[in-house]
Formats: sequence, C-alpha cells, structure tokens
Amino acid sequence: MTLLADQWAGNTRHFWMRGERPSEPVWRDEATDIWHVYGYPEALEVLSGTEVYSSETARRFAPEGGEQFAEGNLFQLDPPVHRELRKLTAHAFTPRVVADLEPRVAEITHELIDRLQGRDRFDLVAELAYPLPIIVISELLGVPADDYPLFKQWVDDMMAANGRFDLSDDPEKQAQDARAQLEASERITEYLLEHARERRKRGRDDLLTRFVEAEVDGQRLTDHQIAKIGNLLLVAGHTTTAMLLANAVLCLDAFPDQQARARADRSLVPTAFEEVHRFMTPVSAVYRATNTDTELAGKRIPAERMVMVWCAAANRDDRQFTEPHAFDVTRDPNPHIGFGRGIHFCLGAPLARLEGRVALDIIFDRYPRIGLDPHRPPTFIPSHDLIGVQDLHVTVDPA
Repeated sequence: MTLLADQWAGNTRHFWMRGERPSEPVWRDEATDIWHVYGYPEALEVLSGTEVYSSETARRFAPEGGEQFAEGNLFQLDPPVHRELRKLTAHAFTPRVVADLEPRVAEITHELIDRLQGRDRFDLVAELAYPLPIIVISELLGVPADDYPLFKQWVDDMMAANGRFDLSDDPEKQAQDARAQLEASERITEYLLEHARERRKRGRDDLLTRFVEAEVDGQRLTDHQIAKIGNLLLVAGHTTTAMLLANAVLCLDAFPDQQARARADRSLVPTAFEEVHRFMTPVSAVYRATNTDTELAGKRIPAERMVMVWCAAANRDDRQFTEPHAFDVTRDPNPHIGFGRGIHFCLGAPLARLEGRVALDIIFDRYPRIGLDPHRPPTFIPSHDLIGVQDLHVTVDPA
C-alpha cells in the first residue's frame, strides 16, 4: 500500500493510513481544545451516547446560519426530533425500494462501460464512479437527468468549502468556510423544494412523492424537510458511493492477491466492499459536541466541547480487528463504523452496498484486468475528514 502511505505522508491527521497506532484512544488538542477519539470502543460510546454527545454542531461553527443548516438535516438533529423525522423518512425509503433498484443499477453500469468501448485507459471517477450513483439517486428522487451538471457544480462547491474548513483555524475563518458550505447546500435544497411543492400538486412514481405521502402517527413531512432529506441523499448518497467505488479499485490494485480471490469467488464481492469501507473509510471523521461533563477512556471532557470521532482510525483498532492494517476480502464479521452507528447509522447504506456490489461484480466481468495507470497517479481529495480521490486513471483489458 505504498502509494497510499506516500500520499498521506504529509497529513498527520491520517497517520493510521501509514500503519501507525494512536498513542492513546482519546486525546485533547490543547491548541484548539478539541477532543479527538481514535479508539473503536470509545468511538462507539460517543456515537451511541446521544444524550451526552450532541449531533447539533453546525451552530457552533457558524452561529449565524447553523440553525438554518440543521433544520430538517438528519445529520444535525438529536432525539426526539431526529427520531420522528427518521421514522417518516424510513417509511418512504424502504428496503424494498432499494432492492428493486438492482436491475437498473446493473443497466446503468453496463451503459457507462459501453461508452468506454475501444478505450484501454480512462479516469474511473469521471467515467463510472461518479456518474453511476448520481444517476441512480437522481432517478430515484425523480429529478431530470439534464440537471446532473448542476448537482455536480453544487457538490463541487460544497467539497471545496469542506476542503478549506479546519477546526484549527480561528473562529472567524471557521464561520466563513461553514457559511460557504451552507450556501452551496442551500442551492440544492431550494432546487429540491420546488420539486417537493410540485409533487404535492401532482404526484409521480418517485421517492419525492413517497416522502410527500409518508405518514406515521398522523405526522407528515413538510416540503422543507423533504427538500433537506433529498439534499442529504443526493449529496451524501452519491459522493460516498463514488469514493467507495474508486477506493475499491485502489485497494484491489494495491493487493492483487486479494483481487484474485474476489474475482475467483464472486461471493466475496460483498465482503470485499465492506473491507474497502473499513480499510479506506471515505468519511474519516464525524463531529459531536458534549452536552454535559463526561468521562471517556479515563479523560474528563467538559460540557460544550467539540469531539472529533475518527471512524477511519477506529476501523483499524487492533482491540477490535485482527491484523487491522491488512486488507482482507474474506474478513467476516467486519463491524466497521464507516456507515456510522446508532441512531445516525447511514440512511443510504443499503443503496451504497447495492451499488458497490453490483458495480464491482460488473467491472470484474467486463475487465479481466484493471489497474492504476503508472504514468498518472491519483489525486486525493484535499480534505481533513474525507479519504478518497478526485481522479483515478486506470488501464484495462476489456473482456
């Protein structure tokens, strides 16, 4: 895994990518007064302890726009509001809805690869990893295919703002960068709000209409909540899956013996995809804030303190995972926390798993050999809490 180690050599926040072990599972950065959680059991305690550790962090970064960002955003809500909103969302976005997408996911994957006919090298991100999930989630929501370029621009703006955001910056710059993310996010929300209002008048066979019609215990989603949930699915759903697909090719290229095992036994494709999520976790860190004074790993953490849970580091904790720095497509069980844990477990996890399994299986079918282009190394996303590539140039031997 030399390439990945070299790429992250200058990023001290991702030291576990080089096989280094944290000196302690919980550590306070005195310069910023931020508590960093690296250990697996400690991460589970934070992610599951919603009474102590709040998800409502946006208002701490950008007090002027934090409440606007948090409204209807499942990532930024605590119980009981989160529980009520999640229940309504799950009532429309069911496992059956996801399972029924499998033929279409396969069809889109084949169509995208068909466009590459006659080419023995291309950018996997631009040609497959990015367009596949954005097409799937857009069709699921029921928004026009012609608007995909708009989504890409808005998401690119959000990613650029995310790349600039740093908790070690002064509060004024943090607020400025948080507002930039908020502005890009609101453009998507406003777009989806128009569609939600239109579905309220004329329903269709799509997920936005199911959100409009969803009712639990007499409660329904508002148009703004529908737009926020659609925003979450559109942004988080396609960016994370795109990173996972590219990360899968990176890992399988770096460990050819593991790729050979998965190719020879396709029943290992789902477990290989889970191992990618553990070994190269796209969302490497999530944020919480303490509601009260608490103790974690013997450390006293006061109330109103920011906590960074490094999921990617926890996924390599040798107290939980045997040989955590080995990439093993047969690893089972694999209780990684790449999709989160507890009430905030990723809503789109079943869809991401479906897309990853189907796409990886088809890639193996269509390309007996796929590997990184030695003349064009990948460019990693410039972010402190994301692990993925902006581009991934590969060479292939078509079937």
